[in-house]
Amino acid sequence: MLKIGLLGAGRIGTVHAKTISSHPGSTLVVVSDVNMDAAGNLAAQYGAEARSTEAILGDAAIDAVLIATSTDTHSDLIERATAAGKAVLCEKPVDLSLARAQACLKAVAGKTVMIGFNRRFDPNFAAVKAAADRGEIGKTELLSVTSFDPAPPPVSYIKVSGGLFRDMMIHDFDMAMWLMGAVPEKVTAVGSSIVDPAIGAAGDVDTAVVTLHFAGGRIAVIRNSRRAVYGYDQRLELLGSEGLLSAGNMIENTVSKATLAGVISAKPEFFFLERYMRAYAAEWTAFVEAVKHRGSCAGDARGRG
Repeated sequence: MLKIGLLGAGRIGTVHAKTISSHPGSTLVVVSDVNMDAAGNLAAQYGAEARSTEAILGDAAIDAVLIATSTDTHSDLIERATAAGKAVLCEKPVDLSLARAQACLKAVAGKTVMIGFNRRFDPNFAAVKAAADRGEIGKTELLSVTSFDPAPPPVSYIKVSGGLFRDMMIHDFDMAMWLMGAVPEKVTAVGSSIVDPAIGAAGDVDTAVVTLHFAGGRIAVIRNSRRAVYGYDQRLELLGSEGLLSAGNMIENTVSKATLAGVISAKPEFFFLERYMRAYAAEWTAFVEAVKHRGSCAGDARGRG
Protein backbone atom coordinates (compact mmCIF):
# COMPACT_ATOMS: atom_id res chain seq x y z
CA MET A 1 0.00 0.00 0.00
CA LEU A 2 1.56 3.26 -1.14
CA LYS A 3 1.46 6.12 1.35
CA ILE A 4 0.61 9.33 -0.47
CA GLY A 5 1.07 13.01 0.33
CA LEU A 6 -1.20 15.45 -1.51
CA LEU A 7 0.16 18.95 -2.09
CA GLY A 8 -2.74 21.27 -2.84
CA ALA A 9 -6.30 21.15 -1.49
CA GLY A 10 -8.11 23.17 -4.13
CA ARG A 11 -10.58 21.98 -6.74
CA ILE A 12 -8.25 19.60 -8.55
CA GLY A 13 -6.68 18.49 -5.28
CA THR A 14 -10.13 17.47 -4.09
CA VAL A 15 -10.57 15.34 -7.21
CA HIS A 16 -7.25 13.63 -6.63
CA ALA A 17 -7.93 13.04 -2.93
CA LYS A 18 -10.97 10.98 -3.87
CA THR A 19 -9.04 9.04 -6.52
CA ILE A 20 -6.12 8.29 -4.19
CA SER A 21 -8.39 7.14 -1.39
CA SER A 22 -10.55 5.00 -3.66
CA HIS A 23 -7.63 3.01 -5.07
CA PRO A 24 -6.82 -0.33 -3.40
CA GLY A 25 -3.10 0.27 -3.82
CA SER A 26 -2.79 3.68 -2.19
CA THR A 27 -3.82 5.56 0.92
CA LEU A 28 -3.94 9.31 1.47
CA VAL A 29 -1.84 10.03 4.54
CA VAL A 30 -1.19 13.77 4.54
CA VAL A 31 -2.41 16.94 2.81
CA SER A 32 -0.82 20.38 2.56
CA ASP A 33 -2.00 23.70 1.19
CA VAL A 34 -1.10 27.38 1.57
CA ASN A 35 -4.53 27.57 3.20
CA MET A 36 -4.14 25.23 6.14
CA ASP A 37 -7.87 25.29 6.88
CA ALA A 38 -8.51 23.91 3.38
CA ALA A 39 -5.84 21.26 3.93
CA GLY A 40 -7.38 20.30 7.26
CA ASN A 41 -10.90 20.07 5.90
CA LEU A 42 -9.88 17.90 2.95
CA ALA A 43 -7.64 15.68 5.09
CA ALA A 44 -10.45 15.13 7.60
CA GLN A 45 -12.72 13.75 4.87
CA TYR A 46 -10.31 10.89 4.25
CA GLY A 47 -8.84 10.26 7.68
CA ALA A 48 -5.57 11.93 6.77
CA GLU A 49 -3.52 14.66 8.49
CA ALA A 50 -2.78 18.23 7.48
CA ARG A 51 0.90 19.13 7.50
CA SER A 52 3.22 21.62 5.85
CA THR A 53 4.75 20.78 2.50
CA GLU A 54 8.18 20.75 4.12
CA ALA A 55 7.03 18.19 6.66
CA ILE A 56 5.56 15.96 3.95
CA LEU A 57 8.69 16.06 1.80
CA GLY A 58 10.81 15.35 4.84
CA ASP A 59 8.80 12.32 5.93
CA ALA A 60 10.58 9.15 4.81
CA ALA A 61 7.37 7.14 5.29
CA ILE A 62 5.66 8.94 2.40
CA ASP A 63 6.23 6.97 -0.81
CA ALA A 64 4.90 9.46 -3.34
CA VAL A 65 3.37 12.90 -3.64
CA LEU A 66 0.71 14.27 -5.93
CA ILE A 67 1.32 17.93 -6.76
CA ALA A 68 -1.89 19.88 -7.31
CA THR A 69 -0.61 23.31 -6.34
CA SER A 70 -0.41 26.49 -8.44
CA THR A 71 1.59 26.21 -11.66
CA ASP A 72 4.38 28.50 -10.49
CA THR A 73 5.32 25.97 -7.80
CA HIS A 74 5.37 22.82 -9.92
CA SER A 75 8.97 22.60 -11.13
CA ASP A 76 10.42 23.43 -7.72
CA LEU A 77 8.23 20.90 -5.92
CA ILE A 78 8.97 18.19 -8.50
CA GLU A 79 12.69 18.64 -7.94
CA ARG A 80 12.41 18.78 -4.16
CA ALA A 81 10.17 15.73 -3.96
CA THR A 82 12.33 13.56 -6.20
CA ALA A 83 15.45 14.68 -4.31
CA ALA A 84 13.68 13.42 -1.18
CA GLY A 85 13.27 10.02 -2.84
CA LYS A 86 9.58 10.27 -3.62
CA ALA A 87 7.75 9.37 -6.81
CA VAL A 88 5.75 12.26 -8.24
CA LEU A 89 2.53 12.79 -10.14
CA CYS A 90 2.23 16.48 -10.95
CA GLU A 91 -0.61 18.34 -12.60
CA LYS A 92 0.18 20.02 -15.90
CA PRO A 93 2.08 22.10 -16.85
CA VAL A 94 5.54 21.59 -15.41
CA ASP A 95 6.23 25.31 -15.74
CA LEU A 96 5.18 28.29 -17.83
CA SER A 97 8.81 28.70 -18.89
CA LEU A 98 10.06 26.17 -21.44
CA ALA A 99 13.65 26.59 -20.25
CA ARG A 100 12.64 25.96 -16.64
CA ALA A 101 10.60 22.90 -17.64
CA GLN A 102 13.57 21.50 -19.57
CA ALA A 103 15.87 22.11 -16.60
CA CYS A 104 13.40 20.26 -14.38
CA LEU A 105 13.32 17.32 -16.80
CA LYS A 106 17.10 17.11 -16.66
CA ALA A 107 17.11 17.31 -12.87
CA VAL A 108 14.72 14.38 -12.44
CA ALA A 109 16.24 12.04 -15.03
CA GLY A 110 16.01 8.46 -13.81
CA LYS A 111 13.24 9.21 -11.32
CA THR A 112 9.58 8.17 -11.46
CA VAL A 113 7.74 11.34 -12.47
CA MET A 114 4.43 11.60 -14.29
CA ILE A 115 2.73 14.73 -15.60
CA GLY A 116 -1.05 14.70 -15.39
CA PHE A 117 -2.26 14.59 -18.98
CA ASN A 118 -5.29 12.64 -17.90
CA ARG A 119 -7.22 12.74 -21.18
CA ARG A 120 -5.14 10.00 -22.76
CA PHE A 121 -6.52 7.78 -20.00
CA ASP A 122 -10.13 8.53 -20.93
CA PRO A 123 -11.62 5.15 -21.95
CA ASN A 124 -13.08 6.49 -25.20
CA PHE A 125 -9.95 8.32 -26.34
CA ALA A 126 -7.81 5.36 -25.30
CA ALA A 127 -9.99 3.08 -27.43
CA VAL A 128 -9.44 5.35 -30.44
CA LYS A 129 -5.69 5.23 -29.86
CA ALA A 130 -5.67 1.44 -29.52
CA ALA A 131 -7.71 0.96 -32.69
CA ALA A 132 -5.45 3.32 -34.64
CA ASP A 133 -2.34 1.53 -33.38
CA ARG A 134 -3.82 -1.77 -34.56
CA GLY A 135 -4.11 -0.30 -38.03
CA GLU A 136 -7.89 -0.47 -38.15
CA ILE A 137 -8.16 2.71 -40.24
CA GLY A 138 -4.89 2.38 -42.12
CA LYS A 139 -2.49 5.30 -42.06
CA THR A 140 -3.68 8.18 -39.90
CA GLU A 141 -3.93 11.36 -41.94
CA LEU A 142 -6.21 13.98 -40.38
CA LEU A 143 -7.10 14.57 -36.73
CA SER A 144 -9.75 16.98 -35.48
CA VAL A 145 -9.92 17.78 -31.74
CA THR A 146 -12.74 19.87 -30.27
CA SER A 147 -12.47 21.17 -26.70
CA PHE A 148 -14.97 23.81 -25.58
CA ASP A 149 -15.52 24.86 -21.98
CA PRO A 150 -19.09 25.60 -20.88
CA ALA A 151 -18.12 29.03 -19.53
CA PRO A 152 -14.93 31.04 -19.06
CA PRO A 153 -13.10 30.94 -15.72
CA PRO A 154 -12.72 34.09 -13.61
CA VAL A 155 -10.31 36.66 -15.00
CA SER A 156 -8.31 36.34 -11.78
CA TYR A 157 -7.56 32.76 -12.85
CA ILE A 158 -6.79 33.76 -16.43
CA LYS A 159 -4.11 36.16 -15.21
CA VAL A 160 -2.09 33.43 -13.48
CA SER A 161 -2.96 30.41 -15.66
CA GLY A 162 -0.49 30.98 -18.46
CA GLY A 163 -3.27 31.58 -20.96
CA LEU A 164 -5.47 29.43 -23.15
CA PHE A 165 -2.66 27.74 -25.08
CA ARG A 166 -0.59 26.73 -22.04
CA ASP A 167 -3.49 26.07 -19.66
CA MET A 168 -6.34 24.69 -21.76
CA MET A 169 -5.05 23.65 -25.17
CA ILE A 170 -2.01 21.97 -23.61
CA HIS A 171 -4.22 18.89 -23.13
CA ASP A 172 -5.11 18.91 -26.82
CA PHE A 173 -1.47 19.32 -27.88
CA ASP A 174 -0.68 16.22 -25.84
CA MET A 175 -3.64 14.34 -27.29
CA ALA A 176 -2.69 15.24 -30.86
CA MET A 177 0.91 14.09 -30.54
CA TRP A 178 -0.17 10.93 -28.70
CA LEU A 179 -2.75 9.99 -31.31
CA MET A 180 -0.56 10.88 -34.29
CA GLY A 181 2.47 9.26 -32.71
CA ALA A 182 4.80 12.12 -33.60
CA VAL A 183 5.87 15.68 -32.87
CA PRO A 184 4.70 18.27 -35.43
CA GLU A 185 7.16 19.93 -37.76
CA LYS A 186 5.23 23.20 -37.89
CA VAL A 187 2.49 24.91 -35.89
CA THR A 188 0.15 27.65 -37.05
CA ALA A 189 -2.32 29.36 -34.71
CA VAL A 190 -4.98 32.02 -34.63
CA GLY A 191 -6.77 33.31 -31.56
CA SER A 192 -9.14 36.08 -30.54
CA SER A 193 -11.03 37.36 -27.53
CA ILE A 194 -14.72 37.39 -28.40
CA VAL A 195 -16.30 35.64 -25.41
CA ASP A 196 -15.26 38.00 -22.62
CA PRO A 197 -13.59 41.39 -23.23
CA ALA A 198 -11.96 41.14 -19.81
CA ILE A 199 -9.99 38.11 -20.99
CA GLY A 200 -8.60 40.12 -23.89
CA ALA A 201 -7.79 42.98 -21.53
CA ALA A 202 -5.81 40.50 -19.42
CA GLY A 203 -3.71 39.66 -22.48
CA ASP A 204 -5.25 36.29 -23.32
CA VAL A 205 -7.56 34.82 -25.96
CA ASP A 206 -10.73 32.82 -25.39
CA THR A 207 -11.25 31.38 -28.88
CA ALA A 208 -8.52 29.68 -30.88
CA VAL A 209 -7.73 27.29 -33.72
CA VAL A 210 -4.34 25.63 -34.08
CA THR A 211 -3.08 23.49 -36.94
CA LEU A 212 -0.27 21.01 -36.34
CA HIS A 213 1.65 19.97 -39.45
CA PHE A 214 3.28 16.53 -39.22
CA ALA A 215 5.77 14.80 -41.49
CA GLY A 216 4.31 13.34 -44.65
CA GLY A 217 1.59 15.97 -44.87
CA ARG A 218 -0.48 14.69 -41.97
CA ILE A 219 -2.50 17.37 -40.16
CA ALA A 220 -4.18 17.87 -36.79
CA VAL A 221 -6.62 20.70 -36.13
CA ILE A 222 -7.47 21.79 -32.59
CA ARG A 223 -10.43 24.04 -31.77
CA ASN A 224 -10.80 25.67 -28.35
CA SER A 225 -13.40 27.99 -26.92
CA ARG A 226 -14.02 29.19 -23.40
CA ARG A 227 -17.79 29.17 -23.99
CA ALA A 228 -20.18 26.45 -25.12
CA VAL A 229 -23.51 27.21 -23.47
CA TYR A 230 -24.79 23.64 -23.93
CA GLY A 231 -22.03 22.00 -21.84
CA TYR A 232 -18.50 20.65 -21.87
CA ASP A 233 -17.85 19.72 -25.50
CA GLN A 234 -15.08 17.14 -25.86
CA ARG A 235 -14.87 15.29 -29.17
CA LEU A 236 -12.35 14.01 -31.67
CA GLU A 237 -12.22 12.42 -35.11
CA LEU A 238 -9.26 10.59 -36.58
CA LEU A 239 -9.38 10.00 -40.33
CA GLY A 240 -7.21 7.35 -41.87
CA SER A 241 -6.58 5.90 -45.31
CA GLU A 242 -9.08 3.11 -44.62
CA GLY A 243 -11.68 4.67 -42.36
CA LEU A 244 -12.61 7.01 -39.52
CA LEU A 245 -12.43 6.69 -35.75
CA SER A 246 -14.38 9.11 -33.57
CA ALA A 247 -15.15 9.67 -29.90
CA GLY A 248 -18.18 11.76 -29.00
CA ASN A 249 -19.37 13.58 -25.92
CA MET A 250 -20.45 11.95 -22.71
CA ILE A 251 -24.02 13.10 -22.18
CA GLU A 252 -26.02 13.66 -19.00
CA ASN A 253 -28.28 10.69 -19.70
CA THR A 254 -29.16 8.40 -22.59
CA VAL A 255 -32.84 9.33 -22.79
CA SER A 256 -34.04 10.82 -26.06
CA LYS A 257 -37.45 11.97 -27.28
CA ALA A 258 -38.53 11.65 -30.90
CA THR A 259 -41.68 13.39 -32.14
CA LEU A 260 -42.92 15.11 -35.28
CA ALA A 261 -41.09 18.20 -34.06
CA GLY A 262 -37.74 16.41 -34.07
CA VAL A 263 -35.43 14.43 -31.81
CA ILE A 264 -34.28 15.77 -28.45
CA SER A 265 -31.55 14.28 -26.28
CA ALA A 266 -29.53 15.29 -23.23
CA LYS A 267 -26.70 17.82 -23.24
CA PRO A 268 -23.01 16.94 -22.73
CA GLU A 269 -21.92 16.59 -19.13
CA PHE A 270 -21.30 20.03 -17.74
CA PHE A 271 -17.60 20.13 -16.82
CA PHE A 272 -14.36 18.21 -16.46
CA LEU A 273 -15.18 16.98 -12.94
CA GLU A 274 -17.99 14.88 -14.39
CA ARG A 275 -16.49 14.19 -17.82
CA TYR A 276 -13.07 12.95 -16.81
CA MET A 277 -13.45 11.23 -13.44
CA ARG A 278 -12.86 7.81 -15.02
CA ALA A 279 -9.77 9.21 -16.72
CA TYR A 280 -8.39 10.51 -13.42
CA ALA A 281 -8.93 7.10 -11.85
CA ALA A 282 -7.18 5.31 -14.73
CA GLU A 283 -4.34 7.84 -14.63
CA TRP A 284 -3.83 7.17 -10.93
CA THR A 285 -3.83 3.41 -11.51
CA ALA A 286 -1.09 3.85 -14.12
CA PHE A 287 0.93 5.92 -11.68
CA VAL A 288 0.56 3.39 -8.85
CA GLU A 289 1.73 0.60 -11.14
CA ALA A 290 4.70 2.69 -12.28
CA VAL A 291 5.75 3.38 -8.69
CA LYS A 292 5.47 -0.28 -7.77
CA HIS A 293 7.61 -1.31 -10.72
CA ARG A 294 9.76 1.84 -10.84
CA GLY A 295 9.15 2.16 -14.56
CA SER A 296 7.25 4.12 -17.16
CA CYS A 297 3.57 4.81 -16.67
CA ALA A 298 1.02 3.01 -18.81
CA GLY A 299 -0.62 4.63 -21.79
CA ASP A 300 2.67 6.07 -23.05
CA ALA A 301 2.40 8.61 -20.23
CA ARG A 302 5.10 10.80 -18.76
CA GLY A 303 6.83 8.31 -16.52
CA ARG A 304 10.58 8.39 -16.18
CA GLY A 305 11.88 5.08 -14.93
